[in-house]
Amino acid sequence: MNTVVLFVPQQESWVVERMGRFHRILEPGLNFLIPVLDRIGYVQNLKEMVIDVPEQSAVSLDNVTLQIDGVLYLRILDPYKASYGVEDPQYAVTQLAQTTMRSELGKLTLDKVFRERESLNSNIVQSINQASDEWGIRCLRYEIKDIYVPPRVEAERKKRATVLESEGTREAAINIAEGHKQAQILASEGEKAEQINNASGEAQAVLAKAEAKSKAIRMLSDALTEQNGNAAASLSVAEQYVSAFSKLAKETNTILLPSSTGDISGMVTQAMTIYSSLAKTSTLVVEEKKSDDDGNKPHQ
Repeated sequence: MNTVVLFVPQQESWVVERMGRFHRILEPGLNFLIPVLDRIGYVQNLKEMVIDVPEQSAVSLDNVTLQIDGVLYLRILDPYKASYGVEDPQYAVTQLAQTTMRSELGKLTLDKVFRERESLNSNIVQSINQASDEWGIRCLRYEIKDIYVPPRVEAERKKRATVLESEGTREAAINIAEGHKQAQILASEGEKAEQINNASGEAQAVLAKAEAKSKAIRMLSDALTEQNGNAAASLSVAEQYVSAFSKLAKETNTILLPSSTGDISGMVTQAMTIYSSLAKTSTLVVEEKKSDDDGNKPHQ
């Protein structure tokens, strides 16, 4: 009623009409109106409102009929549009929420409805805000409360979930076994390659030692054929003789010694005599082989 002096509560907007036309919106606090000419046309609550969306049926993408309800949170942002843009803002938004929810559920299969509830709620809010902007209303949130599935469909859904879980377990076991198999194959191939590399390295080491020994023998042979070669050989034998006895003394406490351990010159002479005998034998064999080759040649 127009009592000339009006006090508007906080979080409310009073729409004033003068002679039947919109005049102004009274802000919270003290306000004055002209009697007879001014009247309060609408009172809008600017607080956030909670509206229950009644339960309704909807059909999913895979033709499953669901019973679903929800809760809508909204607020009036523009009292003028809320007053003159729609007859009943709350009822209009509720109907819009129901139709939008049926439309969004029709885009999803039953399994996705349960997995993507957050995405479904967000899509419903966006669709409602696109339509309710002309009404001065802003939808803040929409929450699905309950989704009722027919018992037969629910049993089939649980069965399918069990089958999918078992298939996932089987695939995981297969992947683990395949991983172990590949690991064993790679390990065996690595061991095989390591053995090949070790064998190749040992073979190369044997060849290198043989080549080094052959080269040393050739060098020793060339040295013996030179002047004073026998003297050098005698010196080498004497050095090896002394070194051998020194090693024996270090490695063990019990050693066998010849009767003439102090006669180094005699030992060297004996070694050189053996060497000379072997050298003469080798020379005779070479000469006999050469004469045989000459005798086998055809006479012209």
